Amino acid sequence: MSEFGKTLARLTATIDARRGADPKASWSARLLSDRPLAAKKLAEEALEAALASIQDDRDAVIAESADLVYHWLVVLAAAGVTLDEVAAKLDERDGVSGIAEKASRKK
Repeated sequence: MSEFGKTLARLTATIDARRGADPKASWSARLLSDRPLAAKKLAEEALEAALASIQDDRDAVIAESADLVYHWLVVLAAAGVTLDEVAAKLDERDGVSGIAEKASRKK
C-alpha cells in the first residue's frame, strides 16, 4: 500500500472514531454533526487548493490538498460513503473517456 493509502486508512479510522464525540472537543465530531458545515469546508478547501495551484505555490498546494482530503473524508463519513464505494465508481469509469462518461450522465 502506498504511503498515501496508509494515511487515508489511518485518517478515516480517526474520523470514524470521532463520530458521536463532543463537537466542542473535536473538529471532526463537529463536522460530522453538521453536514452543511462539513460541505462548506470541503468547498472552501477545494477552492483554496485550486487557487494555490494557479498561483504556482507548491507548498500551499500541498497544505491545501491535505486540508481538502481531510474534509472530503469527513463529508464521505457523514454521508455514510466508504472509500471502497468511491474506488468502485472509479474502477467502473476506468478506460472510459472523461468526455464520453460525462456525456452518458443523465441530465
